[in-house]
Amino acid sequence: MTRRRGRTQDRLSTLKKWPLGLRLCRPSGPHRNTLRAGYQFEPLENSTDSYRFSAITDTSGVLSLFEEAQGLFTSDSFFILEFYPQERRAEAEQEGAAPTVYYSPYLDTGALIGLLRPYLTRLIHDGFVGFGLANNHQGLELFYNEEKVVTCFTENHIRAMDLFSRQGLPHNPNLLFPTDFAHDHFSLLCFRPQELPEELGEFAADELDYARFCQELIELFDMYPVDDMPSFHLSEREQDLIRVRLEQDPTLEGFAEEDFGLILFDWIDFARECQEGFNGDLFEYCQFLGIRDLLQFVIEGVPEELSRKLSEIVTEADARLQQSLAPGSRRLDPPAEPALESERSWYHGILRKAGSTMRRDLIRNGLYG
Repeated sequence: MTRRRGRTQDRLSTLKKWPLGLRLCRPSGPHRNTLRAGYQFEPLENSTDSYRFSAITDTSGVLSLFEEAQGLFTSDSFFILEFYPQERRAEAEQEGAAPTVYYSPYLDTGALIGLLRPYLTRLIHDGFVGFGLANNHQGLELFYNEEKVVTCFTENHIRAMDLFSRQGLPHNPNLLFPTDFAHDHFSLLCFRPQELPEELGEFAADELDYARFCQELIELFDMYPVDDMPSFHLSEREQDLIRVRLEQDPTLEGFAEEDFGLILFDWIDFARECQEGFNGDLFEYCQFLGIRDLLQFVIEGVPEELSRKLSEIVTEADARLQQSLAPGSRRLDPPAEPALESERSWYHGILRKAGSTMRRDLIRNGLYG
């Protein structure tokens, strides 16, 4: 399987061992140089204290970065995997198509990398796979995308600079990336055995199929899809502000050590489920509304810039839920705690697409019909 972006003509970069699954075509226009190893960084958009690093290195450099990345993370992290599942493989050849994203639960970082090690060379070389590690509590992510660029989101830019420098990568604010050139993507199944690098020679043909080895990783790490979720980054400082705010309310302090990013995802996923048809009962539905209470409590009690950022993250999900409520229907009674300044609009109405269990509970409580 290939995805073409430009005329097919190999152009070797100055890097010694470039991943097999991406080939540069002859450049035209202003970018006539080849790729060179290095990194650059810039402040992360919509954040006051985080940075985005982007780096180019060869296959051995990527391996070394992920081995040494254990020093960046605290004891735990989760694994991120991007690829095109079997049922979506045809989409992979279309320019602009987006892969499916999967997250694992939090695991000990050293153990995670140990389990991942037998798969690393295939993940690095295949042109339709991206993978990485993240810890939302730290506001930290290290990722290798299908364009064969290492990205790192972090608040601690000094440690990230040290990591890249120890790999021999120079800082270059004018660094070029594969997206600056026409290029082609290839799966490992496109190549004859004699064309494979030595580190891939030990695998049988079916073991080189990314749909197979990615599915193995999903099962190994008990991963779940997070497709169509908004992209956002919370720095460690922002997480600390959120934790302090939650600790101010006795009914919410038990959530202070939870991954706030996952709490946001829970609300976003719930709003989507309500739009498509909610199959839980009234108690479960009210528990999810309680998540929105929690989010609003945080929004009302953190600094203005972070408050605005969190409000923007939940805006689309809030709108989805409002569209899912029948106009003029009865309202649910919100709990007394936590005390909020804002009107709790998420309690204003009854779901249009409530499942049979939910409808039964609403009838019993005099809220339906």
